[in-house]
Amino acid sequence: MSPIDFNIPFILARRAARLLKRFGAARDGIAAVEFALIAPVMITMFFGVTEISDAYTARNKVNEVASTAGDLVAQEKTICDSDISDVFSALNSVMSPYLTAGLSVVISSLNDDGNNQVKVAWSDAHNADPRTVGEIVDIPSGLVTSGGSGSVIMAEVSYVYTSPAGHLFDTSVTFRDTFYLQPRKVTQITRTTSCS
Repeated sequence: MSPIDFNIPFILARRAARLLKRFGAARDGIAAVEFALIAPVMITMFFGVTEISDAYTARNKVNEVASTAGDLVAQEKTICDSDISDVFSALNSVMSPYLTAGLSVVISSLNDDGNNQVKVAWSDAHNADPRTVGEIVDIPSGLVTSGGSGSVIMAEVSYVYTSPAGHLFDTSVTFRDTFYLQPRKVTQITRTTSCS
């Protein structure tokens, strides 16, 4: 055997050590590797934050629709079919830019019947069933003056929120709100079919 044959493993070991040292000192691809590790987490966080903020905004719109519904009706002395139709159209506009297909609104006038029971005097609905006239409704105490002359407008809103990124998040959430407002100009708002 020649002395060169004995040096081959030693030479290979030195070369391997140098390669490992150069590989360990190389910084060229570190940013790419770090990005590949962090990017999926950051993208998931981005979509999550976007989704949460969009759902929160939709929830605020539901609150706004409920308060607007009660406010628009409580300003009237008498409300007719075309008035209530205008109210529902306005509520669809308030819900913009969200789709209104999942929006349900029930507006009811609740009166004290003189026996400390609050009953439905009239009710109208959009994408829902109205409450039955004469139905007894439980509401927070103090909203209706007992004795037969008090009334309150109750606006019940329900909205089925579906994610704009529905192909990524296959869930829907239902937001609900109920708003009470006393009539401003009269003690009880009258409901008629035709406007005069």
